[in-house]
Amino acid sequence: MLHSMTGFARESVETGIGTLTWEIRAVNHRYLDVQFKIPEDLRPKEQFFRQQASAVLGRGKVECSLYFRRAVHQENEMQLDKGLVELIGHRISELTAKLPNVAAVNPIEILRWPGVVLQTEIDTEPLFEQATELLHKALGAIETMRASEGDRIAEMLESRCGDIDVISAAVQKRMPEVLAATRSKQKERIEKLDVEADPARLEVELALVAQKIDVDEELDRLKSHLVEIRQALNQDKPVGRRLDFLMQELNREANTLGSKSADAETTKAAVDLKVLIEQMREQIQNVE
Repeated sequence: MLHSMTGFARESVETGIGTLTWEIRAVNHRYLDVQFKIPEDLRPKEQFFRQQASAVLGRGKVECSLYFRRAVHQENEMQLDKGLVELIGHRISELTAKLPNVAAVNPIEILRWPGVVLQTEIDTEPLFEQATELLHKALGAIETMRASEGDRIAEMLESRCGDIDVISAAVQKRMPEVLAATRSKQKERIEKLDVEADPARLEVELALVAQKIDVDEELDRLKSHLVEIRQALNQDKPVGRRLDFLMQELNREANTLGSKSADAETTKAAVDLKVLIEQMREQIQNVE
C-alpha cells in the first residue's frame, strides 16, 4: 500500500488549564526530517514526541507544531510584576522629563513588556500526557490522508503499467515483420551493387543486422520491471526509492529500444514509453 509524503492534520483538545492544538504539515523529502515547534514548558519532552512521530512516518519533511493557549481564570486573570512595572514607570518618567514632546506611553504597551504579566506555573506532566494522546490522533489523521493520496498514485501507476504492457506487446508482435523488412532491404542494397556475394557470408551479415535491431531482450526486461513495480505497490512499507530506481531502469530500456529502432513505428513506441515513464516518475517523487 503506497503512502504519499504530503499531508496536513490539525487536532485540538480542551484541557482544564487551556487548549492544546497540534498542527502537522508534511511534504516530500529524500529522508525523514521531523521538525518540532513546541512551548518551552514541554520542550524537555521533544525527544519523546520525535520518537512518536518517527514510529508512524517513514519519509518526508514534517513540521509538527504544538500550540497551548491558557484558559483565563478570574482569580488570576491579571497578575503583574509590580516591581518591574514601577521600574518601567520610573524610566518612562525620566525619558518624559528629557523629551517632553514625546507622546504619552500607552499602558497596554507596558503590559506587553516581557515579564510584566506573570504566568502561573502549571503541572506539565498531565499536559504532556494529553499532548501525547493528541499527537497520536493527529499522526493518525495525517497518515489517513497520506494513504488516501497514495491510493490515487497507485491507481495511476497501475494504469501506466498497463499502457506500457500494451505498447510492449505491440512492438513484440511487429518484430518478425520488422526483421523481415530489414532483411529484404539489405538484400536489395546488395543486389543494386551488382556484385557477386557469398551466400554463406551474406547470411552471416544479415544475421548480425537482425541481432542489432532485435529488442526481445529489452522487452523482456521491461516486463520484468513492471512485475517488480506491481509487487512494490502491494507492499506495506516505504517503497518510494525502489520505485524511483525502477523508473530509471524502465527509462534505460526505452532508450535502448529507441536506439535499436529500425522503423518509424518502433521509434514512436519508444517515445510513447518515455512519456509514460516520465509521468510515473513525477508521481513517484511524492511516494514515501
